[in-house]
Amino acid sequence: MDNPLTPPDDITEKKKKTSDPEFISCLLQPSTADSDPTYIGTRRLLLYRKLNSGIDRRKDWKSNGKGYVAYRNWICRPRNWESLHIPSGPSTPGQSGRWVPTPSPLSILLEVDSWGGSSRDLRSGNLGRRTSFSSSLSDSDRPVRKVEPAYSFVGMHCIFDHCKASVTVLKFGNMSSDLLAYGASDGSLTVCSVSQPPSIVKHLSGHSKDVTDFDFSSNNQYIASTSMDKTVRIWELSGGSCIRIIYGVSPQLCIRFHPVNNNFLSVGNGNREINVINFSTGRIIKKAMFESEVTAMDHDHTGHLIFCGDAQGCIYSVLMDSHTGALSRSHRQRSSLKQKSPTTTVQYRTFSLLARGPVLLTCTQDGSLSFFSVALEIQGYLTLRCSLKLAPRVHSIRATFCPLLSLEKGEFIVAGSEDSNVYFYDLTRPKHTCVNKLQGHGSPVIGIAWNHGENFLVSSDSDGTVIVWKRAKTTSGGNDYTVR
Repeated sequence: MDNPLTPPDDITEKKKKTSDPEFISCLLQPSTADSDPTYIGTRRLLLYRKLNSGIDRRKDWKSNGKGYVAYRNWICRPRNWESLHIPSGPSTPGQSGRWVPTPSPLSILLEVDSWGGSSRDLRSGNLGRRTSFSSSLSDSDRPVRKVEPAYSFVGMHCIFDHCKASVTVLKFGNMSSDLLAYGASDGSLTVCSVSQPPSIVKHLSGHSKDVTDFDFSSNNQYIASTSMDKTVRIWELSGGSCIRIIYGVSPQLCIRFHPVNNNFLSVGNGNREINVINFSTGRIIKKAMFESEVTAMDHDHTGHLIFCGDAQGCIYSVLMDSHTGALSRSHRQRSSLKQKSPTTTVQYRTFSLLARGPVLLTCTQDGSLSFFSVALEIQGYLTLRCSLKLAPRVHSIRATFCPLLSLEKGEFIVAGSEDSNVYFYDLTRPKHTCVNKLQGHGSPVIGIAWNHGENFLVSSDSDGTVIVWKRAKTTSGGNDYTVR
């Protein structure tokens, strides 16, 4: 039985502190004639307390199994650290709540070992750091966070379900809010209008196997398409006819019109090549070789660079002469670090607040999403900023950037999934990365695209259904589709 005369531990500790000679000397420190009478004693007292506080913090971290690194990260925290955390249960130095993105994404970059493991919050102004998240969870297992206002939807605008084969790729026309086209695994291309009333404009038939990719010309008068039947076809939309067929020796996998010189077509194929084709003559004028099949590509806005991904998950920056079409490889970066997996998406964007410049989004079939900053002045050198590891896919599922509306809050992308849902992710969040999802498809969602006005999102699935989603209207400064 405890002795009632024995004081409690906290009282004993308090008496020990008040009788500490060092503590007393701080209070009784004499001052010189020309100094503030209270300055020296107060300063020594504060330094003494700060020292003890630091020792206690180190002990606290060591007892939590965090060690020196966690303590170093804590003392390097920003001044507004407390405002960056939302308490979730008891808060300790090693467990200070859920991370929330700061209004200035450049001030804090996160490096997280895994979804289930411990995380380290690193504050750094160096853009060379990157954020990496990984998970073995399926998309449906992810908790859905509060929906971002910019990515709320009021429902389905329209559905196109006449196609009986898997719709593998879809796009809106250049600078167009209503012209939509999609290609399917039966070799068909369909051109639609999503304006009221939604309608099918043209059926383009000619490919005998899967349509792997297509692209609109800058004026939307032509479509160039690639297929597993080893051909590139040029279509005139006004008449709905194929005006040129370019035969190859291997499957043609991806294609882009040059953004400045529309007389050039860049085509990636299964023969590990990018061929530059003269649109007027149909002849190959230049080519470049790679280590594996070129499965996805995109141009930068100047037309001087091509970014392409291959079947091994490598991303290349390729210099292109806008006058002659000459190609030369510049840099190589692997987007999937653990295993080799085909690249399904390569998409360039001219600006991101997170990177303060142009960026590149890549997606591989093993579920790896990677976000790179692009140094145009160093021939398209890529720096990995953040990445997200989802569950591996059976289908070649694509992803795309979300509109720039809420970019100050994170870096948002949208992607299809094997569980028939469309998911919105914020790549800057270490946990609860999914911010919204759309349910309506009955089979794996493969293709995804935004229109130019960014009020419609279109998605396609392996059963041939194409759904056009209408985003909720918000008001700000006269623009119905921007966030307050």
